Amino acid sequence: MLEEERGLNRKYLKQRTLRREVWCGGVGLHSGAGVSMKLRPAPPNFGVRFKRVDLRDRPVIAAHHNQVVDTFLATTLGYDGVVVSTVEHLMAALFGSGVDNVLVELDGPEVPILDGSAAPFIEVLREAGLREQDALRKCMVVGRSLQVRDGDAFIKVTPCRDFRVRYAIDFPHPLVGKQEYSWSLNEGTFALDIAGARTFGFLKDVQKLQSLGLAQGGSLANAIVFDDSGLLNKDGFRYSNECVRHKVLDFIGDLALAGVTLQGSFEVRKAGHALHNAFLKQLTSRPGYCAVSIATRVQIPFFQTPGMPPLGRDFPAVGKPM
Repeated sequence: MLEEERGLNRKYLKQRTLRREVWCGGVGLHSGAGVSMKLRPAPPNFGVRFKRVDLRDRPVIAAHHNQVVDTFLATTLGYDGVVVSTVEHLMAALFGSGVDNVLVELDGPEVPILDGSAAPFIEVLREAGLREQDALRKCMVVGRSLQVRDGDAFIKVTPCRDFRVRYAIDFPHPLVGKQEYSWSLNEGTFALDIAGARTFGFLKDVQKLQSLGLAQGGSLANAIVFDDSGLLNKDGFRYSNECVRHKVLDFIGDLALAGVTLQGSFEVRKAGHALHNAFLKQLTSRPGYCAVSIATRVQIPFFQTPGMPPLGRDFPAVGKPM
C-alpha cells in the first residue's frame, strides 16, 4: 500500500460527497416536461450515477464517457435503451465543487435545465453541504500532447499539473463574434467565473428545433437568445463574454465524464459536445497519454470562497419532491 493511501501524507486530497440529500425541480430543455431531481450522498469510489426512478426497474447509468449515446445539442448518457440527457451543466457544477460521489435520482429522461447555467446547481450543492470521505481522490494526469480536429474545430492538450482551459469561439453575429476565455481550476473560482454563464442560441435555430419537437422547454428564462441583430433577453448579459464562458462550462461538464479530475492544459477552438466526447475517448484510450494518480492540489471549496456573494435560488421549482 502506498504511504498516501495509509493517510500518512496530508498533502493528498480525500474524496467528497454530499452532507445530506437535496432536491430541486424544473423542466427538461428538449421535452418541456417537468422533472424532479434528488441528489443523494454516495460511498467512496461510487462516482456519479444517474437513477431513473420513474421506470419500473429504476435503472442506473454511470456518468462516464463510455456511456455517451448522443451529443446533438446536449450530452446524453444511455444504457440498455434507457437515457438521461443534458447532463453537462450538472456535471460541471459537481466538478467545479469538488464532488466525487453522488447518486442523482430523476423522474424523467432529462436533467432539469433550470436557468440554463450551472449556478442553480451550485446553490443546490451549497444547501446540501459537502463532507470528506475516507478515500483518496484520484486524478488523470496528461503525459503526452494530443490534438483532435474536425475541420477548423480542434481540441489540444499538453501536460500540466493543473486543469487549464483556453476556449475560443467565432459566430457571425454582432453581439458574439470572436470571443476567447482562459480559466484554471487552481487559480479561478468556478462559482464566480463560470457557473453563471447561460446556454445560448439563435432565434431562427430555436424556431426550427421547436418545429421538429425539440427545445420544447427552451425560453428566455433558461437561455440567451439572439435574433438577427440583437439580444432578446431584456436583462442582458451576466458577463460581457458570457457565450464563450458557457462553452467552457460545457467543456468542463463533458470532460467530467472521465470519472476523475483531469490535469492538463487544454486549448479548444469552435468545438461542441461531439468533439468534446470524441477527444476524451481518444485521450483516455491511447496508451501512454495519461495515467491515474492521487490528487494533490487543493481547491478552495466554493462555499468557503472569501467574499463570494450568494447566488440566490430564484429558478422555478416544478413538481413535487421525490
